[in-house]
Amino acid sequence: MKKVNVIAAIALLCAAACNDESEAPSTANSEASFVQGELAVPDVKGEVVSAYYLGQLVELELVNGVYVFQGDMQIPEDQLSFVAPPEADGPVTESVGRTGGRWANNIVYYQVASNLPNQSRVTNAIAHWEANTSLRFVERTNQRDYIYFQPGGGCSSFVGRIGGRQAINLASGCSTGNTIHEIGHAIGLYHEQSRADRDDFVNVLFQNITPGRENNFRTYVERGSDGRDYTNTLDFGSIMMYGPYSFSRNGNPTITRKDGSLYSTQRNGLSADDKTGISIMYPGTGGGGGGDQYVNGQWYTIDGLRVYRYNDLWYWYGDGRNGTQWYQVVNRNGQWFYA
Repeated sequence: MKKVNVIAAIALLCAAACNDESEAPSTANSEASFVQGELAVPDVKGEVVSAYYLGQLVELELVNGVYVFQGDMQIPEDQLSFVAPPEADGPVTESVGRTGGRWANNIVYYQVASNLPNQSRVTNAIAHWEANTSLRFVERTNQRDYIYFQPGGGCSSFVGRIGGRQAINLASGCSTGNTIHEIGHAIGLYHEQSRADRDDFVNVLFQNITPGRENNFRTYVERGSDGRDYTNTLDFGSIMMYGPYSFSRNGNPTITRKDGSLYSTQRNGLSADDKTGISIMYPGTGGGGGGDQYVNGQWYTIDGLRVYRYNDLWYWYGDGRNGTQWYQVVNRNGQWFYA
């Protein structure tokens, strides 16, 4: 990625683009395909396998040689034990609402496979994370640990930093929003509906869940863990939340509010509570992001560049590599680059 000349001003959004949504950068890519819940291998039900993961006995699906947890979370085989660990009968103290596999110094290294279609969903998802959190995403050079965005049969990711190259798999139907969700897993988030107190807020209708997928809906406490979450209530608006029809066997809801009503699932971006939890996991102000301190539709001078925030992305207007026009840009460690 080529570095922007920081002497020039930057950002997007000519006046026309501010007033005409059709001119806004597109982030849609078959958004509805996985809006109810991401799946590593759609339409395939793998063998159900019991194993100990982080000291907990969990049920996984073994699909095409990959262990999958809760539909879209890949678990490395070397992190599984098929024999009860010595501490299995005692209390489990792992933080499971938010994993301990953090990225050091708030920097996530990544690489995009050259054959991944529609790579803008990755750059747009990364830009959203950087605009709303203190995390910075840096293209890999020779770093050992990094995320690798590659084509796949569905949407899936490992959870937290696991060491070495860790794939985020994106089928053509995985949208920018699905990519934001999978990056959430990669930086350490589990699913919102599995938090310890979720039964205070929702009903899980196990009779409507596809057989063999019931474990996808267990809370961390039900699986023998103390659990930990960084917000006080379940967030229906979380980008990590299942939809009300996820894994339905009969077309009826699998999750409702406590009063029996349905709710809307979103895959547009991080919710306010998502940002709150992540700010505790990854504290700091970061480079060009910083979350809610920057408002969409306003100009800012950040790290020597005049930028415009629009739809949680950053733009610069100036004489760049393709002449004088609007350019989408990202801030990495205090420097601006073309997106």
